[in-house]
Amino acid sequence: MSQTADLWWKNGVFYCAPVQAFLDTDGDGTGDLPGMTRRIDYLADLGVTVLWLMPFYPSGGVDDGYDVTDFYGVDPRYGNLGDFVELVQTAQSRGIRVIIDFVMNHTSDQHPWFKESRKSVDNPYRDHYVWRSSTPPDTSEAVVFPDVEDSLWELDERTGEYYLHNFYRQQPDLNVANPVVREEITKVMGFWLQLGVSGFRVDAVPFMFSRDDLPAEESRFQYDPHEALRHLRSFCQRKGADIVLLGEVNVPFAEQKKFFGGSDGDELTMQFDFIGMQAFWLSLARQDARPLAKALRRRPETDVVSQYANFVRNHDELTLDKLTESERQEVFQAFGPDPDMQIYERGLRRRLPTMLQGDPRRIKMAYSLMFSLPGTPTLFYGEEIGMGENLDVEGRYAVRTPMQWNDEPLGGFSTARPSRLVRPLPGGGYGPEHVNVASQRRDPDSLWRFIRKLVRVRRQSPEVGFGDYTELRCSDNHVLAHAVQVDDWSLVAVHNFSPEATTVRLDLEPTASGRPAILSLVDLLSDRCIVADVDVLDLEVAGYDHHWFRVHREGDDRIG
Repeated sequence: MSQTADLWWKNGVFYCAPVQAFLDTDGDGTGDLPGMTRRIDYLADLGVTVLWLMPFYPSGGVDDGYDVTDFYGVDPRYGNLGDFVELVQTAQSRGIRVIIDFVMNHTSDQHPWFKESRKSVDNPYRDHYVWRSSTPPDTSEAVVFPDVEDSLWELDERTGEYYLHNFYRQQPDLNVANPVVREEITKVMGFWLQLGVSGFRVDAVPFMFSRDDLPAEESRFQYDPHEALRHLRSFCQRKGADIVLLGEVNVPFAEQKKFFGGSDGDELTMQFDFIGMQAFWLSLARQDARPLAKALRRRPETDVVSQYANFVRNHDELTLDKLTESERQEVFQAFGPDPDMQIYERGLRRRLPTMLQGDPRRIKMAYSLMFSLPGTPTLFYGEEIGMGENLDVEGRYAVRTPMQWNDEPLGGFSTARPSRLVRPLPGGGYGPEHVNVASQRRDPDSLWRFIRKLVRVRRQSPEVGFGDYTELRCSDNHVLAHAVQVDDWSLVAVHNFSPEATTVRLDLEPTASGRPAILSLVDLLSDRCIVADVDVLDLEVAGYDHHWFRVHREGDDRIG
């Protein structure tokens, strides 16, 4: 376990939050950086070790901050650079690192670079972006936002050429093949590292390298994509060996492995496990552990410095794009049968508690499983209290409503008039009068208390972050049993996807590895202790139940 001090991301707990929706301190209806600073003690109490901030830069207002107009600034609605530094320093004083969203695939069309680039074909900034003179092929099947876009290319009337935009037309793609662009990107990273951030969540990584449909003569846009990532990783490591690059890489496992880099992990430090997340939802829909078990078996192993980030949903739509059409329809039918709950025909715009109909057993089982899998757990703000979505809010923003701090009409988020809120709060059973931080912190049986316990147990279980994953043979397909172990540490986790109680026979032999016989299994979530002198265990598991067993063998002297 000698690496734990250096590889902090292996045993961390990440928390994603948008500044605009967390806490408003100046009464304008929009959250701000001073509000985020004011709530650092709340995050520390929860046990969070890493705060991931969604974009807070000045933007064109098209894609919730992901259409950046100034990579070196702060949107005036949120504060200024001084407020940002105060947030970082306050977080660090509580043992919390800060990473920030870094958008290196594209800018806003209002960014000064693009304004120059579109002036003429020989403008010095022309090759900051990806242009083509010939008519582009049909790319309608590849668009990310099919409700508003029908092509990846947009004709610019001034020069008569087309520019590439994998997202909205107001978000032209940067040309990372241009060494000047790569140098600009590293300058931006260096600026924020100097202000104290511990790394970056790199947005839309695979899209940076989508150049397959360019004409052959456009060689100025051809570039080894992984060389770009190696360059960024090398730059960051020169600034600090413990800087993390967390990539959004939603591709098949075989491709995902490449983005970690070579055997020494010289590209992305971490990647989200989109495949495992989607298989998790298919298992929930079927009440069958096998889809998730299959995905975990196929997940490529990583080198010692690399890590997967586990999540049950993120800040975007809950994408199901890697499932087959029939599998996707199963998940839609179970968790979002109303077309208004679906988005882009590939995902859901709902939060987990509403999809699971508020069943506390199922909700707790889902988070227990996410925290127990090898990798680093990542929470989206409000998950710890079971916030719901507001389907009256457009598109993906349905899950980005203001944080609910208390039972006041505006949830303690703001003193503004309701009409001025950045987004309206959910109503009904998920409104702030029913779901809020203050009441759950007082309730010993609340979801907040459960998540807080999960966080603390996870941080005290280094085998989960550093260990090897082994699926255990189990007699019931409704139950996933797995072990994570490193050195002499072993943890066995058991999760029942079914509402029905069952008795399962577990084969614990893979945790033995030539070690002495088991003396006991201690459930870290309930303090229940099972005495066992053999490596086969018959275990009663209630419906939607979950267990984390620390395996104690003869000669062990650890606590818990």
